Amino acid sequence: MAVLVGKSAPNFTAQAVVDGQIVENFSLEQYLGNKYVILFFYPKDFTFVCPTELHAFQEALPQFEERGVAVVGCSTDTEMSHWGWLQVPKAQGGIQGVTYPLVADTNKTISMAYDVLAGEYDVDEDGELITHGELIAYRGLFLIDKEGIVQHELVNNLPLGRSIAEAVRVVDALQHFEEHGEVCPMNWEKGKPAMSATHEGTASYLAGN
Repeated sequence: MAVLVGKSAPNFTAQAVVDGQIVENFSLEQYLGNKYVILFFYPKDFTFVCPTELHAFQEALPQFEERGVAVVGCSTDTEMSHWGWLQVPKAQGGIQGVTYPLVADTNKTISMAYDVLAGEYDVDEDGELITHGELIAYRGLFLIDKEGIVQHELVNNLPLGRSIAEAVRVVDALQHFEEHGEVCPMNWEKGKPAMSATHEGTASYLAGN
């Protein structure tokens, strides 16, 4: 699996649904120099674990927005599938009320670029395209800074939901480092002491904890 941390996030232009409206040419370029981005992939519309994650990101949207972070979801479903799922109330398993962009990676190229595409495809001896497993996205999550560089990535297998609290924590850690130049030790949270990236800084931090 390719690791994108420290590299430019693959850009894309695709159809998306934003606040209930279909957008023809959605791109990450709109955020460059302006916002951080949490880009997360999920397997399928109209499923079970996925709506819990999509609603959780919506509920946490104010936390991300106050940190200057745009949240963008993406799956291999079509934009019409996204739109249809948005019409279904939460109590019925839908995602009505989700306002952040949902990108339609219909031809799988975005998932491939971020290396989160489950399943494989090949060509058989007759020249026919064949697949092994469903070509859907794993639960990938990428934190992209304002310069378009991936600073954090996480990929879960299909049954394993993610932690919104951890996504917020990593944003806080990155912004603390950018502002103060201090690195963030294990389980660091906003408001807790960080440490300078020196042997003396490590010793001082450990002595105080």
